[in-house]
Amino acid sequence: MYAPRLSLLALALGTALPALAQEAPKDRSQLETVVITAERRAENIKDVPNAVSKISGDKLDVLASGGQDVRFLSGRVPSLNIESSFGRAFPRFYIRGYGNTDFRLNASQPVSVIVDDVIQENPILKGFPIFDTAAIEVAAGPQGTLFGRNTPAGVVKFDSVKPSQKQDGYVSATVGNYGTLNLEGAANLPLSGDWAARISAQSQRRSDWAKNTLANQPTPKTEGYTDNALRAQVLFEPHKQFSALANIHVRDLDGSPRLFRANIIKRGTNDLVDGFDPEKMEIGGVNEQTLKQTGGSLRLKWSLPEINIYSISGYEKVKPFSRGDIDGGHAANGATPAGPGFIPFQSETASRMDGHRQLTQEVRVESNAAGPLRWQAGVYLFDERYVIDNLDYDPATHAVRSEILTSQSNKAYAAFGSVNYNLTNALQLRGGLRYTHDKKNLATTGTVNASNGTTAATNDGKWSGDLSLSYKLDADTNLYARYANGFRASSIQNASAFGPQSQAGPESINSYEVGFKSELLKRTLRLSGSLFSYTVKDLQLTAVGGSVNATRLLNAKKATGNGAELNLEALITPDLLVTFGGSLNNTKLKDAGLGVPPGGSLKVGGAFPTVLDPVVNGNAMIDGNALPNAPKWTYNLTARWSIPLASGDEVYVYTDWAYRSKVNFFLYEATEFTGKSLTEGGLRAGYLWGNGKYEVAGFVRNITNQVRVTGAIDFNNLTGFINDPRTYGVQFKALF
Repeated sequence: MYAPRLSLLALALGTALPALAQEAPKDRSQLETVVITAERRAENIKDVPNAVSKISGDKLDVLASGGQDVRFLSGRVPSLNIESSFGRAFPRFYIRGYGNTDFRLNASQPVSVIVDDVIQENPILKGFPIFDTAAIEVAAGPQGTLFGRNTPAGVVKFDSVKPSQKQDGYVSATVGNYGTLNLEGAANLPLSGDWAARISAQSQRRSDWAKNTLANQPTPKTEGYTDNALRAQVLFEPHKQFSALANIHVRDLDGSPRLFRANIIKRGTNDLVDGFDPEKMEIGGVNEQTLKQTGGSLRLKWSLPEINIYSISGYEKVKPFSRGDIDGGHAANGATPAGPGFIPFQSETASRMDGHRQLTQEVRVESNAAGPLRWQAGVYLFDERYVIDNLDYDPATHAVRSEILTSQSNKAYAAFGSVNYNLTNALQLRGGLRYTHDKKNLATTGTVNASNGTTAATNDGKWSGDLSLSYKLDADTNLYARYANGFRASSIQNASAFGPQSQAGPESINSYEVGFKSELLKRTLRLSGSLFSYTVKDLQLTAVGGSVNATRLLNAKKATGNGAELNLEALITPDLLVTFGGSLNNTKLKDAGLGVPPGGSLKVGGAFPTVLDPVVNGNAMIDGNALPNAPKWTYNLTARWSIPLASGDEVYVYTDWAYRSKVNFFLYEATEFTGKSLTEGGLRAGYLWGNGKYEVAGFVRNITNQVRVTGAIDFNNLTGFINDPRTYGVQFKALF
């Protein structure tokens, strides 16, 4: 698929070259107005009574310059964390400490990802590459009124650049260390009349950057990848009263799962072992990962005298396969040679999904008449099905020795409505309600622990909603208060060879938030802040590992979170722009009787974690622990300094930094499984010429080359995985 996609891109761009875009010069004396669609309407971010952040323009280009997947957004807005034990294929999102560590292919997440108005429900869908993207919005939850699929923690919304009659586009090429090659481009195609079309594509490559020092073993893939994606859009707009936008997108990934490394954590600490070399490892199994995704959508809009009618139809199909050496080493049970360190047993497993199909349909009506009242209402339908194939391999022959098939279907429908009413010129009321009904059916075949059955079904119905007040203190500052609730539907865990089938009932959240949003000093300073508190009842949790290597679902009675967030954007001079974001998140599990088996319970000569929780009957009691992967503190900082030249060209320097404090990897607390704080920074220096049409830049990501354990496997010694190494390169970009 690599060559055809690039050929198609070249053809599209070639047809666009004759017409060079002429953009109006930007006003460098004040900040640009930030317009968002977090509440399904285009609004000034200052007027939306909810904590919302937006990333676009230069900042988005810089953060994505190293070829990273969607995880580069982690920490770049307050309270957002993203991690993965699968690599590029399966990101897990957390907002305000609230997320889900579940790594199964049928896991649900409380953070919803919306791409071009279509929900991406399955976690495998959430990692689609970011290219030709107009903006990314992060809205803290609950968002259960206008976005209806599992949004109690919030929404991350991606909007692609839409087609237009402008004959413009861009091409970008990046080369860097570790054999990095990133090609990207987009163009509006020269159509006439009522039609417009845009095609965009991205191809990212990186070589395997860690070397397997174990001889005479299958050659594993070690976090290298070839990741190609293409998007084509066609817009039909015969008049102002009607438009139709069709979107087709595909992805083809051939890469590596996360590289698990045995015994890299020094027992009794959360330090890496002495002499650890991130570019070397020893594994005796196979590492490989592929993903093929196809999707499309059709967005129709009718503009009538006093209402707008929208129809959004979506289709997604994905086929992932991921196989990994889970123990992170080689040889078992004291065999020679063995290592690195003691490994109680070897584990080489894979998961794949067949027959996946997601269908969505939304019909929404909104008012567009003048007056103090605005409203919108709609219905939403969701239908998904797939089969998960879990494979276990013989570590000696690498042949399949057992297979478990699990089929799951999920159907849901919802009806919703919301109103905005201006009580006075300064005071506005917003509120909304949504009813959601969700059903799942699951069936498993294979050699499994059938003590709790091999089939299960759920049937949930729940109201959710929100109510907010916003007050215009003066022309520059708005104050707001918001209450919202939401829920996440029940989940089912299939039976396996190690453990029985399990189920977690629906969880619900109540959230309170107050905040302010200001544009000050003649709009050279944009400042916003919020205080929040939430309680999740019947929180769904996933307990993994332990003495029998079983994964099971359970509900905690409740969890709480509270904290504060701050966003600042300052145009210090027309040539110096600084942004800062910070968050404080205090999260806590509250269930005095809840315990989970800690990892390393095998204790057969192996290293086991130093558990910090009370242990009762072999279970670590987790009451009072912070939620997993929930850093207490996050900060982000960017600064762009522009140096205009007499010729009209420009030299610039851009730096960005993100910090998160320590995190717990699992539900229980252990010294070894407490991830250290992580600071990652980037630097970019570039030269713009030709009225900004051409740019060449050099960049460095993870500039300090800080190495941290960012996740672990808790059933087989002190096995962990680490963050990406320092990368650097050169990029050329041309606008047409």
